[in-house]
Amino acid sequence: MLLEGLNVVELSTWVAGPGCAAIMADWGASVIKVESAAGDPTRGFFPDTAESPGNPIFALENRGKRSIVLNLTQPQDREAMLALLRGADIFVTNLRPGALARVGLDYETVRAHAPRLIYSSITGYGLEGPDADLPAFDLTAFWTRSGVAASTIPPDQEPFACRPGFGDHTTGLATLSAILAALHERTQTGRGRLVETSLLRTAAYAIGWDLAILLRYGDVVTAQPRRDRPSPITGYFRTADDQWLCVVPRGEGCFPAMMRFIGRPDLLDDPAYAQPILDLERVREVRALVDAAIGALTLEQAGRALTDADLIWAPMARLKDLVVDPQAEAAGCFVEVEDGWQGRFRAPAAPARFPEGAPNVRGPAPRLGQHTQEILRELNGD
Repeated sequence: MLLEGLNVVELSTWVAGPGCAAIMADWGASVIKVESAAGDPTRGFFPDTAESPGNPIFALENRGKRSIVLNLTQPQDREAMLALLRGADIFVTNLRPGALARVGLDYETVRAHAPRLIYSSITGYGLEGPDADLPAFDLTAFWTRSGVAASTIPPDQEPFACRPGFGDHTTGLATLSAILAALHERTQTGRGRLVETSLLRTAAYAIGWDLAILLRYGDVVTAQPRRDRPSPITGYFRTADDQWLCVVPRGEGCFPAMMRFIGRPDLLDDPAYAQPILDLERVREVRALVDAAIGALTLEQAGRALTDADLIWAPMARLKDLVVDPQAEAAGCFVEVEDGWQGRFRAPAAPARFPEGAPNVRGPAPRLGQHTQEILRELNGD
């Protein structure tokens, strides 16, 4: 059951808006994607032909939807859009506020036509303030302007970008949670409401540990060069077979466990190494010992020993490792989807699973305007 019977209209491009609506489609909602004649730009990333079926990027963000092409500058198509919204439960858009106002699809105008509608606006910087109408991607608003990049990239390294869609998907999830909260409220009030999310605000929450410390104390230590980091047993270590693994202590017992792991339990009786070690030179000395111990073992050997020591660790897997990881398969990280050409392919799954039953993923991503006439006939009652 889940979201079956819920009607969603999506007027958005790229990732955050389409991704949010795609999860609702995966969970059973009926989603109509409204596009211009040019189509969502993500359609152009990979060919979708009989020879190379199934654009993986567009499919990830748009599988299970229906597509209608409307020219919202034309009165007839704008009326069709308003008719769609009157019959919808949820409207998802990531168009900028100014663009929506120009075609009469701002919240106040739409609310007059559809008072029960949950109107979800996703922007780069929010709906208020001097930069509310600026264009944005997750690389600019979520990663760079928010402080996430500067908090993540050590100062001795050249800045690098986040991977495509990384902040968008986080924002899409934030948007989905807000929509479901508003939907629950509507069951009690009968009224819709405006739901607002932004790449910037989501990023501020995502980097919330560091931001909370800064707001409370006026200063925070974020990314540092490895040799200056205060914990000798936290971070990435290279193994003898040139692999990397990550270790993260969870409590006071982890330092003794690590000293036993590296064969130096004698340090536990030396006051100079009492926790926390405040002398940075001592920290570097212990880190060098951990480097040497892990560096003498293969990844398999080190992982087995760290597991036996009950330390939290993980290998630094590549994506090609993830797709053959039996634990990722068991966790439900992948799903098979239709490619629109009578075939199927493997794709990332939505980020939650319902073991007691859920709708099947609905069909492939639609071709541009594939369902225009079908949807218009439905609006006309045909």
